Amino acid sequence: MKRVALWILAYLCLSSCLIAPAIGQDYPVKPIRIIVAFSPGASTDILARAVAQRFTEVFGHTVIVENRAAGGGGTVGTAFAAKAPADGYTLLMANNSTHAVAPHLYKNPGYDAIRDFAPVSLVGWIPLILVMHPSLPVRDVKGLIALAHSRPGQLLFSSSGTGTSLHLAGELFRSMAKIDIVHVPYKGAGPGVIDLVGGQVQLAFVSIPTALSFIKQQRLRALGVTTAKRTALFPELPTIAEAALPGYELPNWVGLLAPASTPPEIVSRLNAEIARWMTQADTRQKMLALGVDAGGGTAASFAETISRGHAVMGKTIQRAGFKVE
Repeated sequence: MKRVALWILAYLCLSSCLIAPAIGQDYPVKPIRIIVAFSPGASTDILARAVAQRFTEVFGHTVIVENRAAGGGGTVGTAFAAKAPADGYTLLMANNSTHAVAPHLYKNPGYDAIRDFAPVSLVGWIPLILVMHPSLPVRDVKGLIALAHSRPGQLLFSSSGTGTSLHLAGELFRSMAKIDIVHVPYKGAGPGVIDLVGGQVQLAFVSIPTALSFIKQQRLRALGVTTAKRTALFPELPTIAEAALPGYELPNWVGLLAPASTPPEIVSRLNAEIARWMTQADTRQKMLALGVDAGGGTAASFAETISRGHAVMGKTIQRAGFKVE
């Protein structure tokens, strides 16, 4: 009996080894959906649709983008994705707002940014850019700060929602510049930018992809970027730190995640496809044209990016005293 038991145990171990690779090799066998916790037109949505198109081409199955923009700094859609079946058929295109900012701003965001997800791949780094309506009589960051000092409480800045990176960028700007500007939250970056172009609000921090066409049409004026270094897309545009506020920095990433406990073979398959795609010169050029520094890399390195950003933004938010109930 002992010998039979050993044979059964050996068989089960061998079977699991043989089945595990098959999970990744057979995947996918049906359509995939990518959840975006923000409105259509936002940078996260734009990149999600690019990834969906790529996956559709290489997998031969439809990959759709499902927008679940219900405010809350992206927490509603993110919480929905966290609770989805961990089978690789529901993914999340997340960003700095959902995984580094909102968890520290909201008492109960509905998910744990670290434990509830399996990082798949970094898709890109997106510098945020300070833009304003061209009717304002200033042309640089120092001029805007001076104008805000002369008009306390009169200048409005839009964001993609309370608790998002765009909101936090504006709050840090207000705090460091010691100015009184009023936050106007929207359900997504797109609607906020439309009102900015229309003059209903005067300034905003947005991703370059969201504002790029309006900047080229001179319907918005770009003043500076939130990153520590200048972006290759606008090399003449200073960082906010060098333009007026030394020490100002707020990086922004976008990446693909799956619910926790998704089979590692599926995560590896998805990661490999993104990594292969990101190494193509044409892909990197198209990403740059959108104002995105192409991502890629391992799932482990992406996990480190998330953890590091989560810790840094937690300290920043605590220091600034921001909190949303």
